[in-house]
Amino acid sequence: MKITSATYISSKSNYLQCPNDGRAEYAFIGRSNVGKSSLINALTERRKLALTSSTPGKTMCINHFLINEQWYLVDLPGYGYAQRGKKEVEKLKEMISCYVLKREQLVCLFVLIDIRHNPQKVDLAFLHFLGSNGVPFAIVFTKADKLSTAAIKPTVEKYLNILKEEWEELPPHFITSATQKTGREELLTYIEEINKSI
Repeated sequence: MKITSATYISSKSNYLQCPNDGRAEYAFIGRSNVGKSSLINALTERRKLALTSSTPGKTMCINHFLINEQWYLVDLPGYGYAQRGKKEVEKLKEMISCYVLKREQLVCLFVLIDIRHNPQKVDLAFLHFLGSNGVPFAIVFTKADKLSTAAIKPTVEKYLNILKEEWEELPPHFITSATQKTGREELLTYIEEINKSI
């Protein structure tokens, strides 16, 4: 898939306020500082489409970007904050849950996981939440350029083996690097295939 246009549309704090034109939505989510905005910018080849920051938790709303005038790429707030107040954490949790569970236009949720770390409880808990609620999702391992080629496969397999303990069928997974654009074509092809099937 060639991305010819990527336009910022809106930032909303409630899924009911989001665009209501029936277009398919592909949302990106992950723990804070997982490289979400960098990956979105790499996918769209727009350096400043999604704001990147060294400060975790910059994304606080549901951000919609219209791609090729056909479908939405959605940048969601991260989960698993440690440095926010309890009220704010609950508000973000509710915002994410409502969007993920109630947004009819959501076709696939891409869950970003930093490939450099061992399986984290917060990531596994979120994947369990999605699986138990029947939310269609795929796993996107980020920052693959930070690991040696030899270390990538065992790290991914460690995650998949944990998921196999719970699920018979594993979700699709992708290995990416925003800086090297690794996995970009695979992700876009996956989205294109889904678009053709709906």
